[in-house]
Amino acid sequence: MTQTKNYRIESIDLLRGVVMVIMALDHVRDYFHFGSFYIDPTDLATTTPLLFFTRWITHFCAPVFVFLAGTSAFLYASRRETRGEVARFLLTRGLWLIFLEITVVNFAWTFDATLSLHILQVIWAIGISMVVLSGLIFLPRYALLAIGILFVGAHNLLDAFTAQGLSPQSIAWYLLHQQQLSVLGKGIAIFFAYPVIPWIGLMILGYLFGTFYQKGYDAAERKKWLLRLGLGAIALFIVLRSGNFYGDLVPWQPRETLGYSIISFFNTTKYPPSLAFLLMTIGPALLFLYATENIKNRVSDALVTIGRVPLFYYVIHLYVVHLLAIFGVLYAGRHWADMVLTAKAFMSANLANYGYNLAVVYLVWGSVVLALYPLCKRYNAYKAANRDKWWLSYL
Repeated sequence: MTQTKNYRIESIDLLRGVVMVIMALDHVRDYFHFGSFYIDPTDLATTTPLLFFTRWITHFCAPVFVFLAGTSAFLYASRRETRGEVARFLLTRGLWLIFLEITVVNFAWTFDATLSLHILQVIWAIGISMVVLSGLIFLPRYALLAIGILFVGAHNLLDAFTAQGLSPQSIAWYLLHQQQLSVLGKGIAIFFAYPVIPWIGLMILGYLFGTFYQKGYDAAERKKWLLRLGLGAIALFIVLRSGNFYGDLVPWQPRETLGYSIISFFNTTKYPPSLAFLLMTIGPALLFLYATENIKNRVSDALVTIGRVPLFYYVIHLYVVHLLAIFGVLYAGRHWADMVLTAKAFMSANLANYGYNLAVVYLVWGSVVLALYPLCKRYNAYKAANRDKWWLSYL
């Protein structure tokens, strides 16, 4: 049974739970691996296969998170009488997520009470995408499909355009298509980590993808489409990437060993997510949905539980990881305030010579996930028992 009485799609919750668990690995690596804030684990000149894989596997998280947020929006819409009601929900939830990103989430990342370093990441991108989607849902589905494909498939044509400085036009471009750390003066900086054009397109496609999961849709037909779309995305990724035809700012190149050649092939651009990056991640995600439609066991049940409370898990895990990181710097003989990431401290690279090996990273990651599961289980039960509380739909 893939669909519960309240129309939860267990395979979707399972996929979301998997990526939420994997996501914690990346954030633990950020705070615990040696020099991780200032060393790019995808830099082929300095990375190792294990370090690259540790980063690469987490590439699936943000695209799946955004894509399924669009799918959830469609499923929410399918249970409402008017598009106006859906639009209001998407608008208000999007604005709420933007607020959370620049306050609660940002503080979790930095522990800086002055909020001198503003980091606009995935919750920000989802919030902006929901605000945009709230206006687009009134369009016919074919128009939504065209916009989604255009934003995802054609945005790499903009790669050659870059901006500098702090003019309104430059700031707008950072928001839309160029990752940038901008120093505003007086010790304040903004890191535009997730330029939103491709994320908006991905959410639109996720919204349309929800059609396959609407009530009454034939399960066998859905699985055929999941297989076709998943294999098609992977095939298109291989074709585009193998010949460096289009779809990524950085071409792959044969390296001195087969292993590093493979790493180069899969080392696609995330900021903003290139077409190759999205094909590489969403394709396997669709095959995962195909393969797990009817799976049911204790492990899947635990992952489904996490997948049903993604925002709760996301916010709580950031605070837990950052708190543990304070103990990490104390254990290393440093001052706890080294883990307060003000704009000045971050840009001074104070933590460039701090950190532990990957064994510690994986140990902390496993501990964090195990510790969070009981909290997620209790919160999920609370949500299930209090469906009449409207505000729970925002958490």
